[in-house]
Amino acid sequence: MKEEAKVKAARTAPGDKHVERVRRICLSLPEALEKLSHGEATFFVRKKVFAMVSNNHHNDGHIAVWIPAAIGVQEALIEASPKKFYRPPYVGVKGWVGIELPRVGEKELAAHLREAWKLIAPEKIHTTLDKQ
Repeated sequence: MKEEAKVKAARTAPGDKHVERVRRICLSLPEALEKLSHGEATFFVRKKVFAMVSNNHHNDGHIAVWIPAAIGVQEALIEASPKKFYRPPYVGVKGWVGIELPRVGEKELAAHLREAWKLIAPEKIHTTLDKQ
């Protein structure tokens, strides 16, 4: 048994506990689904992405989640806290923001993920979020 535990620990990526935090919050949102995209956990609402995990993707050093942000929010977050927020590759030019998961608490992470969901989810289902 001890050997099994060692093997399992060796296969566990350093960011796995943070990925689980994102997963738990995202999947609690209405109509959210998780799919693997580009080798990472990615969360959808009605076939549109609202959160993408980056667990040291391509050895970039980030254990993060990428989310869409309203106009001007990306810049404000990065300016206010550059160790917590960053402009991710590929989607950063579209206003998405990267959040360093080890640097963010549960409440703040949940608030950001809910806002990302609201930006992407159709208006029709926003009321289902308010009922939670």
